[in-house]
Amino acid sequence: MNFLQDTVTLHFSHSYLSESLSLSENQIFVVIPVFNDWESCHLLVDSIRSKVNSDFFSNLTFCWVNDGSYDDPPTSILRIDGQDFIVDLTRNVGHQKAIALGIAYVAKYFPGRAILVMDADGEDQPIHLEKLVQEGKKQGKIVFARRTKRHEGFVFQFFYKIYKAVFRLLTGKKIAFGNFSYIPEKHAVKVAHVSEIWNHFSGGIIKSKIPYTSIPLERGRRLAGTSKMNFTSLVLHGLSAVAVHADTMAVRLMLFCIGLVVLSFFSILTVALVKFFTPLASPGWATTVVTGFASLIMQSFLVSLLLLFVVLMYRTQKLFIPAKDYSDYISRIIKG
Repeated sequence: MNFLQDTVTLHFSHSYLSESLSLSENQIFVVIPVFNDWESCHLLVDSIRSKVNSDFFSNLTFCWVNDGSYDDPPTSILRIDGQDFIVDLTRNVGHQKAIALGIAYVAKYFPGRAILVMDADGEDQPIHLEKLVQEGKKQGKIVFARRTKRHEGFVFQFFYKIYKAVFRLLTGKKIAFGNFSYIPEKHAVKVAHVSEIWNHFSGGIIKSKIPYTSIPLERGRRLAGTSKMNFTSLVLHGLSAVAVHADTMAVRLMLFCIGLVVLSFFSILTVALVKFFTPLASPGWATTVVTGFASLIMQSFLVSLLLLFVVLMYRTQKLFIPAKDYSDYISRIIKG
């Protein structure tokens, strides 16, 4: 009975929210995931207010996605005009999933509205918001901020380059941007139906074939506190981007293994020719080399078979679609 009452209350809050907001034709929803970073949120709003055109700022509606923070979200981050709201999640789901849930919520209850996605820490610079919107309206595509300069240390940048190289090697695609982006109104609902954004937002957009582009923008510095991302989290984030393209990755690895089998076969043939038709082979040499290549053929065959099953399982798996399954993770909507 309590669950039913909570569900009815939640649906009422959705309906009430969509009817109570006074939105202009140019209204843009800013989806910002937050995990224990409320101090930065206050500073971010002040920074946006001071660095963008006043008319542009008045057309922004902030959708804060509380990703299971320890403390209750402060309503003080909501502007007094009542245009902002907080999507309070039932638990911590992670940065990428919080973004997917925020986009799904906006697309569901405010269809036909453009969306900006940015982080709460200020590293996505407010001064670049208008540039993203202008480019998005001009091209009619999703626009990502491609980083021209980063302020992280040498170790982070070194592994980031490795991540980009591995991503391109395994998927055949480039990735040089993160979450900071603009989604035009005509693509918002489409993005909410892309199941892959549940694991990795930008990687999911790349796979979705929704038209996108990127523009060079410098990354800023954190407004307050320290980053919640550690090395393990960064590695998992990178692996999530690759996992989005699991079928493509598996096929490319399978082709590589088949190539090894073919190469090994011709190598064994070459060894046989050297053994029986030339005086170059030393005693025991041919047996050792053939055994090594035969072992490589067997391992490549088994890996290829495993990857084939991975592809088949991936294609039969039920996918999580944010636009349809988002409500299971939302506990309440907080409005100023």
